[in-house]
Amino acid sequence: MPLAYPSHARARRPAVPETLVLAAVALLLLAGATGRMPAPAVVALAGAAGSALAGARLSRLAVGPPTPGPSRSRAARCRTALPRRVAVLLDAAVVTAGLAAAVLPLADSRHRPAVAVAGLVVAAPLFAAGLPSRARTPHPATRVRLRRALDATAAGLGLVLAGWLLLPRDRLDPPARLAAAVALGGLAIAVLTALTGPHRRSGAARCRGGAALTLLGLVALAALPVGTSPVWAALLAVPPLVGGVLLTAAGARWAARPQPDPSALPTLVWPRAVVPAAAAVAATGWELRSDGPPDLTAVLLALAVAPPLVLRDLLRAGEPLPPAPAAAPPARAEAPARADAAATCAEAAPARVDTMPTCAEAAPARHRSPGTGRSGGPAGRAELLRALAALRDAPSPCGALLVVDLHIPGATAEGPGDAAREAVTAEVARRVRAVVGPGDLLADLTAAGFAVVTGTGPVLAYALGTRLLAALTQPYQVPGGVLRLRASIGLAEVAGTAPEDVLRQADLARRRAVQLGRDRVEWYDAYLEEQLVRRLDLERELPGAVARGELDLVYQPVLDLADRQPVGTEALLRWRSPVLGTVLPAEFLPVAEDLDIVGELGCWVLDRACRQLAAWSAGSRRLWMAVNVTVRELAAPDFVPRTAAVLDAYGVPPDRLVVEVAEPRVAGELPTVVARLAGLRSLGIRTALDDFRAEHASLAQLRRLPIDLLKVGPQLVDPADPQRPLIDVVVAVGDRLGLDIVVEELESPGLVDGARRAGCRYGQGFALARPATAERVEAYFEEFPSASR
Repeated sequence: MPLAYPSHARARRPAVPETLVLAAVALLLLAGATGRMPAPAVVALAGAAGSALAGARLSRLAVGPPTPGPSRSRAARCRTALPRRVAVLLDAAVVTAGLAAAVLPLADSRHRPAVAVAGLVVAAPLFAAGLPSRARTPHPATRVRLRRALDATAAGLGLVLAGWLLLPRDRLDPPARLAAAVALGGLAIAVLTALTGPHRRSGAARCRGGAALTLLGLVALAALPVGTSPVWAALLAVPPLVGGVLLTAAGARWAARPQPDPSALPTLVWPRAVVPAAAAVAATGWELRSDGPPDLTAVLLALAVAPPLVLRDLLRAGEPLPPAPAAAPPARAEAPARADAAATCAEAAPARVDTMPTCAEAAPARHRSPGTGRSGGPAGRAELLRALAALRDAPSPCGALLVVDLHIPGATAEGPGDAAREAVTAEVARRVRAVVGPGDLLADLTAAGFAVVTGTGPVLAYALGTRLLAALTQPYQVPGGVLRLRASIGLAEVAGTAPEDVLRQADLARRRAVQLGRDRVEWYDAYLEEQLVRRLDLERELPGAVARGELDLVYQPVLDLADRQPVGTEALLRWRSPVLGTVLPAEFLPVAEDLDIVGELGCWVLDRACRQLAAWSAGSRRLWMAVNVTVRELAAPDFVPRTAAVLDAYGVPPDRLVVEVAEPRVAGELPTVVARLAGLRSLGIRTALDDFRAEHASLAQLRRLPIDLLKVGPQLVDPADPQRPLIDVVVAVGDRLGLDIVVEELESPGLVDGARRAGCRYGQGFALARPATAERVEAYFEEFPSASR
């Protein structure tokens, strides 16, 4: 049977017409800004295009489905007719705005402001009558409504100030200029209110924002006469005009759907605070370019911003704090947290629990003893989630969650003894009690230590986390010695997020802190979650990749820079995961080291590279094969005999294999690395030092390392790089020690020429040959019949 798709699925398809119109408008604005098209023509074409598309969308809504017959109820007919009435009025409004813009080139420059004013006078009442009604919400308390009004007043005055300073004073009388500035500021704050409020995803809010933007564009056209103002000033009216009519049509389409509007979201506070302030600062900076006397009206407007802000803060300071909720006894169900609808951030902050985690609650999960909870102890998970919900539902959502994990380095599975555990418990409780604030809630998390809910902002919460970290990682005096704990703290903002999501985000940040070495506070963000999810995917898929045949090698030729003949190749590992796609070694090798499977991967690479080298060596060519190994692989006691066994198995001459180790990781295991490289050279295997850094310590270290090749980066041969003079030192040291220099990542002919002129013998990179499969590299070698090295 056919499947019926919901009507809202159509809205998810790409809006191709809107995209094309916006692209055309962008091109028109570029042409007008560069002087290739007159400003009146840009305004007319852009306004006509936007209003034509928006009008077509609204006309389709106005036609709508067939009118219900008399058999239907009167209420049903009204519900069906209501979207049509809205669409007709909004259609007339956007068409009026488009016509006002379209006829501007036809009018004399003196009459163009009148045309814009006429469009404004006709469109404004049409918008007012046609805007769909928004969902009814409970009225907040009078104090909250007054505070919101003061916030809007302060932001609106900032926008009025910006409009006053940016409007042309030589073409507008002061009263007209002030009226235009007030209109621009009021409409701008209306746009911010509609597009940042809790119902911003609803069709009604989008229609309100679009209508305010459209009227904003018409006011700009009236205040900035097209053809007489500077080009940039006239073009400023185009984005709000076009964006406004398109947003109005999109909002009407959303409001006409049979599905309900999305649920309310937290108010976006930062745009309401940042946009007016940024506009006022930018306009003031623009005004300061002139050397004229101070503008009295601008000074008065700037001073008028202060009283609303002061009154708002006085209202917040005078709001009473609610009493702290009493802790529920353990045998009874916990009562739901009560949060008043007009609660502020301070009101929604949970009360502090005076008792700290017991030993089983404060220590890591693997060191806990069961049954140590007691009445009056830390809050449980349910109370923690209720506290986060109270913070989220506040009119100005704020607050943060800290998840703390404690770890005893080197502890056995049994953990410390009872006496040591009790001493650590008491000291942890004392230290945490000295750090947390009176409004912070402590909660026990069975799997991750404990959590702290704070009603402060994220910056202060991060400071609280650093204080907890410093206090908890100090040494602990226990019977029999000193014990040290390591702490990992994850921080997540509430910011209107669901409580379960806040807890998950904080725990992900805690896990990131553990991965990065503990004793740190990590702040959650979306990129961090992507990294953690990616890391989990790698940890899940990488084991068994060898057995599943997912590893592959590509080969990049190494050329003699003197005659451009190939002398060898470097084997580069790739992981072709059917789940994750192609993964490069830089991403999965650290995971392999943590999973302790680097040796397994290294054995596969060595075997596959030697097998390929044997196939290439069957002919007349004598090319080397370079294989990268980690310091951990090289330090394995059986690395040298195992490498010799692989060469014997494939009949490969030892001098055809080059073992590369990265220089930045050598210093920590220098004696072992020297011994293993010497063992390889005693078998006739050549060795190379990769990623060489031309530093004093690195140059001094070269004398101790038994190597044959030295691989350096392209920055040493780049004339524009400050390290360019060091290549002469490296080449000189290489000559004295009998080392051949290989320059990597040569990706331009200039770098290749610079490496050759510097005296480097070999090179590799995209400018010479790209990495490719064995078959492609073999075909590449066929182009050099004389290649033998």
